[in-house]
Amino acid sequence: MAEFMPPAHWLGKPYYSVSAYLRNTLGCKCYKIALDAHMTCPNRDGTLDTRGCLFCSAGGSGDFAVPGQDIQEQLQAGLALFGKKQVGRRYIAYFQAYTNTYAAPEILRPLYVRALEHPDICGIAIATRPDCLPHPVLRLLAELRSLYPDKLIWIELGLQTIHKETARLLRRGYELSCFETAMKNLHMLGIPAIVHVILGLPGETANQMLETIHYLNTRTPFGIKLQLLHVLEGTDLAALYRAGAFPVLEKEEYLDILVNCLTHLSPDIVVHRVTGDGPKSLLIAPLWSRDKRDVLNSLHRKMRLENAFQGKAFRGI
Repeated sequence: MAEFMPPAHWLGKPYYSVSAYLRNTLGCKCYKIALDAHMTCPNRDGTLDTRGCLFCSAGGSGDFAVPGQDIQEQLQAGLALFGKKQVGRRYIAYFQAYTNTYAAPEILRPLYVRALEHPDICGIAIATRPDCLPHPVLRLLAELRSLYPDKLIWIELGLQTIHKETARLLRRGYELSCFETAMKNLHMLGIPAIVHVILGLPGETANQMLETIHYLNTRTPFGIKLQLLHVLEGTDLAALYRAGAFPVLEKEEYLDILVNCLTHLSPDIVVHRVTGDGPKSLLIAPLWSRDKRDVLNSLHRKMRLENAFQGKAFRGI
C-alpha cells in the first residue's frame, strides 16, 4: 500500500489537529490560557451529588488554571507566562475549571465579555456539561456570537462515554439523550461543540471505546478531545485503583486504542487532544503519561509506520 500523504491543511500530522485548524483559520499559532471562573457543578453543590465525578480532582479539572480572583487578572497573568509577546501569536481564553455555564446569564455575561474584548484574545472555549445549557444561557451564547463575529466561541461538553453502565460508575449524572439535546441546540445556533471522551475508563473494552467514536461520527461535533484516563490523588477513582478494582492502560495498549479510534473518526472532526495532561503533583497512574512529548512522538511514529491516518476506516454516515 502506498504511504499516506496527509492533506496539506493537516500541516504534516496524520490527523486534523486543532493547531492546524487554528493556523489555517487565523493564520498564526494560538495558545490556551486556562481560567478559573470560580464556578461549581451540579455534581458538587448537592443538586445531583456532592462528590463530583469519579475521576474529577478537587480543582474541577482546572488544575492548570491561572491563579487569581478576577478574569482580567488571570488573563494578564496567563499572558505573562508566555513571556514577551511575539508577532502573530494569539490566545484562547479557556474557561476550564468546574462547569462554566452553571450560573445565571447576568453572572456569565461579564466573564465572557471581559475575555472576548481583550485585544490578544481570539476567542473563548467554555467547558461545561450538557445538562447545564438552559435556554437563557443558549440565548446569551447566541448574542455573543453575533456581537463578536470575528472571535471564536466554542463549547466543550464532557461526555466521556456513551455507555450507561460506565456513566453510572462515573457519577456523570445525565442521560445520553441530554447530550443529544445539547448538541442539537448548539448546532442550531451555529456554536461549535468539542466533545470530551476518556479512553481507558474502568470496565470498558477497546470495542466499547470505538462505539463511542462511531456514535460521535453521527453527531458531527466540530471537535473531539481524546483523553487518556488519569488517576489523580484525592479522587474516588484513586481509591478504586489502589484497591485493585481496575488496571490503567499501558502505553502501547493506549496507542493501539488511540490509533484505532483516530482511523475510525470522521476526517472532518478537529482533534483537540490525543493524550492529556495529568498534574504531576497529583498523578498516580499511568506514570508513563508524564512524558507527553514521548507519547505524541510515539503516536506519530506508530501511525506513520502503519500508514494510519484519521478517517482511514471511516465509511461515512
